Amino acid sequence: MDRMSYQVYEMLHLAFAPARAATDALLHTIKSPLNPFSHTSFGRSIAASAELFERMTRRYGKPLFGLDTTTIDGVEVSIVEEHVWMKPFCGLLHFKRAFEGEEPKQSKLLIVAPMSGHYATLLRGTVEAFLPTHDVYITDWADARTVPLIDGGFDLDDYIDYLEDMLRHLAQDGQPVHTLGVCQASVPLICAIAALEAANDPAAPDSMVLMGGPIDPRVNPTAVNQLAEKRGIDWFRRHCIHTVPFPHAGMGREVYPGFLQLSGFMAMNIERHVSAHLEMFNHLVEGDGDSAEKHRDFYDEYLAVMDLTAEFYLQTVEHVFIRHEVPLGLLRHRGELIDLAAIRRTALLTVEGEKDDISGVGQTFAAQALCPGIPDARKAHHLQLGVGHYGVFNGSRFRRDIAPRICAFTSEIEKVEA
Repeated sequence: MDRMSYQVYEMLHLAFAPARAATDALLHTIKSPLNPFSHTSFGRSIAASAELFERMTRRYGKPLFGLDTTTIDGVEVSIVEEHVWMKPFCGLLHFKRAFEGEEPKQSKLLIVAPMSGHYATLLRGTVEAFLPTHDVYITDWADARTVPLIDGGFDLDDYIDYLEDMLRHLAQDGQPVHTLGVCQASVPLICAIAALEAANDPAAPDSMVLMGGPIDPRVNPTAVNQLAEKRGIDWFRRHCIHTVPFPHAGMGREVYPGFLQLSGFMAMNIERHVSAHLEMFNHLVEGDGDSAEKHRDFYDEYLAVMDLTAEFYLQTVEHVFIRHEVPLGLLRHRGELIDLAAIRRTALLTVEGEKDDISGVGQTFAAQALCPGIPDARKAHHLQLGVGHYGVFNGSRFRRDIAPRICAFTSEIEKVEA
């Protein structure tokens, strides 16, 4: 029955289609300014109920970044999104700034988004924070259910290969390149840099910023870490892997479905999510449009999920969370051991959140000791008080404290190397 869950999910989505259509029609009717009930408490209650039903049964597509402009030195500059490198499972998205005059000399920043069930747009706030100070690129991962079987598979080795290729692409013009790995992406990023450094590849970046990543999940293990060790890899293979059904382009591909990942995240904080939707209902009834819009924006992003290839998901669970191969020095890439001690030139900044319930405090900091080849003067750590996992890379405290700390770190590295 487990293997049929994807098909059941698709059938339920289709089964709700008539109800969603009727609800949408009701919503437009009750909210029409020509409808006298639209201005009454009863009418707003009906509209609020209809909207919540439609939102809770909707399939959320890939969101847009929607970053059209930024401000640099007091001047508004237009942003043009362009893919400058493409492979079946990922594109390298460049936020090109359309300067009218001479372009300022700013270093490149590669943001490596986590491949953990959400789209790269989850890091919209992260991208936005660095647009005024860096030439920003981000990994735009593809939904595995949209990639045809003819394009092959994608595993942890491929992830590391992709990052190496992207770094070589960015290093072609000789400009400084900094990298930022968020959450799960911290592991393949540090491994890719170690492989480049071991090969004396000039594409090794000037710095890496690891944010809330499970470099050593043995430190302050969270519920996520404990679940992986308790269940074992066979349990995940039996219960979490499903086959993409018709009519998706990736039909027949084995994946870890995004809806399973989302259900896990929701279950961890179910009371908070229920409370948030009740608050939205009240905001809609009260006519508090601004608060309701904030709720819509957050959940439009949070509920948009993507599938992961089975091979990548299972390898990550087994090698990173069960066997702890990164801190033990046992992880291999294309048969070769990953030696974090080989990292010598790339500077290191680790960032953690005090209340992170996904990657516990100390799991990312562990990279400091695992990279003895990096001089102490090129290492730094930042613990952000009062924030959870999401707050490490987004939100007011990220903008106020963390992003400026990262910018200062990259600037210091460039001054030393100049």
